[in-house]
Amino acid sequence: MGTIQTKTLDKTKLDALVGRVVGDLSAGYGGVMVSLGHRLGLYKAMADRGPLTSREIASLAGCAERYVREWLNSQVAGGYVTYHAISGTYELAPEQAFVLADEDSPVFIPNAWATPASMWADEEKAVEAFRTGAGIPWGDHDGRLFCGVASFYRNAYGASLVPQWLPALDGVIEKLKAGALVADVGCGHGHSTVLMAKAFPKSTFHGFDTHEKSVQEARKVASEAGVSDRATFSTARAENYRGTGYDLICFFDCLHDMGNPVAAATHAAKALARDGTVMLVEPFANDRLEDNISPIGRIYYAASTTICCAHAISDGGHTVLGAQAGAARLAEIFRKAGFTRFRQAMQTPFNLILEARL
Repeated sequence: MGTIQTKTLDKTKLDALVGRVVGDLSAGYGGVMVSLGHRLGLYKAMADRGPLTSREIASLAGCAERYVREWLNSQVAGGYVTYHAISGTYELAPEQAFVLADEDSPVFIPNAWATPASMWADEEKAVEAFRTGAGIPWGDHDGRLFCGVASFYRNAYGASLVPQWLPALDGVIEKLKAGALVADVGCGHGHSTVLMAKAFPKSTFHGFDTHEKSVQEARKVASEAGVSDRATFSTARAENYRGTGYDLICFFDCLHDMGNPVAAATHAAKALARDGTVMLVEPFANDRLEDNISPIGRIYYAASTTICCAHAISDGGHTVLGAQAGAARLAEIFRKAGFTRFRQAMQTPFNLILEARL
């Protein structure tokens, strides 16, 4: 391999790229610090308490001061904590606390770092998959993946699913209030199912997922929320879950992970009531790569590489959509499955909310 001639390099472009790479490397290091701050309760110790010394913060969190001081300095350098030089104190501003300390906030981010941590842990599996073309089943990933994904989506769904997304669908809210039959396909830890069950006590919800450990966790989530009487969970594939006459069938951020999304949509068509609705929530994406050049697009393409595409390939790989499929490709999936109506009901920076009807 030849050596790149430095005289051919554009220094302005080179400096810009190196700056970006260093920023990304800094973010990677910072993610470890965020996870530690969350797990050790450091952010919560600081929330709503104003300026504090490192010793006070360490005492509140039950940690060793010298470690806490160095951690705090990393947070200040990253803009996650405010430093008051005159008093030598540290403060978590309300905006910082909303992102880093409030576990019910729609923008609470610490748990999301479990997903890239799992990706690093599974790097050898990814290398082997690249070289052989083999898939990686969802259940074969590092355990932090399931918790990271579930926690991240729990907050986003909590803020948007009931007050915004469901009302954007034609006539669905009225059915749910009156008493509907609902399937949540690929339910994971069941947060989406439970949110709906809490909001619509007259309706019945069945969650289905292929990952048994996630199904077990979903049952715990439902029990803790007091909705086990109307939210049940079973291990099943998207092409063969039980029941018919569903008024609403939901796919939350999962259809693109399936090896045969057409078969999943076809089964939904058979299981749906005549005037039923499919709610499809997918990662936000435009239809063209050149329109997905953004930090969010980068996150989704990266996760898709090692997680979404890898699982779809392991699941038969008939159609490997990837996490950035876009509305046009998703519409074609449902057209092939026999649906005649498909529309984008709304979008957020992170999701497309799509509606399909027979």
